[in-house]
Amino acid sequence: MDTILIVDDNHAICQALALMLEINGYRVLTCHTPEDALELVSAQEIELVIQDMNFSRDTTSGEEGRQLFYDLRERQADLPIILMTAWTQLETAVELVKAGAADYMGKPWDDAKLLNTIANLISLHKLSRTNHKLERVNQQRQMAIADADLCGIVFGSGAMQRCIDLALQLARSDVSVLITGPNGAGKDKLADIIHANSPLKNKPFIKVNVGALPVELLEAELFGAEAGAFTGATKARIGRFEAADGGTLFLDEIGNLPLSGQVKLLRVLQTGEFERLGSHKTIKVKVRVISATNADLAQDIAEGRFREDLFYRLNVIELALAPLNQRTDDILPLVKHFVGNGFSLTKPAQQALLQHRWPGNVRELENACKRAVLLAQSPLLTEADFGLVRVKSAPDMPVFQPESVVLPASAMLAKSGMNGADENHAESMDVSREEIEAALKLHNGVIARVAKALGLSRQALYRRMDKFGLEK
Repeated sequence: MDTILIVDDNHAICQALALMLEINGYRVLTCHTPEDALELVSAQEIELVIQDMNFSRDTTSGEEGRQLFYDLRERQADLPIILMTAWTQLETAVELVKAGAADYMGKPWDDAKLLNTIANLISLHKLSRTNHKLERVNQQRQMAIADADLCGIVFGSGAMQRCIDLALQLARSDVSVLITGPNGAGKDKLADIIHANSPLKNKPFIKVNVGALPVELLEAELFGAEAGAFTGATKARIGRFEAADGGTLFLDEIGNLPLSGQVKLLRVLQTGEFERLGSHKTIKVKVRVISATNADLAQDIAEGRFREDLFYRLNVIELALAPLNQRTDDILPLVKHFVGNGFSLTKPAQQALLQHRWPGNVRELENACKRAVLLAQSPLLTEADFGLVRVKSAPDMPVFQPESVVLPASAMLAKSGMNGADENHAESMDVSREEIEAALKLHNGVIARVAKALGLSRQALYRRMDKFGLEK
């Protein structure tokens, strides 16, 4: 309920105004001297003041009201103040309205006009106060970001800004954080930001891609192993938890951890204790765990592939990262970062980049930018340079889809189902003479760099160069 303060030495005036305002849903405070008014404004949250201009008997100069107005403004600069008097002092009225008085009314007043004025002024006051709060929050956030280590992250969207704000807030605590989002969206970058701005920033920061490790080696990687614990273990090795003791451990693709590893991980999170494989000696560590996944862990729990108790241990707070196509304001800043200052984009190229769905997210965008730089015929990049071509659609609604692009050998093998004997053919099947020549020029003939840029092994690149008659 909005509170209105009435300041008038006439008790009858105070009672009449209070009754009218209370009937219309306002909370009303009344007082009869400027001193009491200033005390109430300092002690309570008041939305509006209605004040008289004269408080001493037989005084009509308005000087007392003028002083009270300035004293109130000094205490609360944006407080709406309506001035009321039975005596009209035009010069004083003009001065105070210029100084910020909301309105100047004579006695007797018009009830309807006064109520309408009050409603409008209170609405504006609330809006102004909200805006001031938002400005303060934004200023505080900008100061926090200015002082923070953002680990080189590039963004332009409000969605990413909110993720970073939350990451910086979480960095100050030691709680476990689960970062969720699709592959290639930047989950590891958020983990970097959390650690870099935490009290542990000078302590170890160990990263483990759980999805990239063979199942049979996962437990040894995480918890260590004694010599002879498994075939090929010729000497004792420490695990990632030991290496991260006192610092932070980032477990990427945590959904791929087998159930046996989940049991051990749950124990470490609860007690800080574990044993190396092949050992009965208990090791105790203190490690902050940040994990990430692109999987639907709730579905995995329902289907028995992931422990519910472990999920709640990991997911004290979830940091959800949206796919790139839901934060399109990030796309062009990222492109500018990836292609560098030596290139600019045509308008159709910008449109194509913004309209493409980017199923591979930032990782796909980065690869498209590498292709554009490699194949560009000029510093002005087109949609074709990025491997995006215009296809027919509804009128005025162009749609862009990717052309065939040079894929790394591993991606081509996964896509085609090839393995082993087919690898050499797969590595070179899509690379043209023009692309190789452009890469050779760009990388000054350094074969290792050319091969990496084209997604080939050096042997495959040599075979392709031999085929096209290019000098090594």
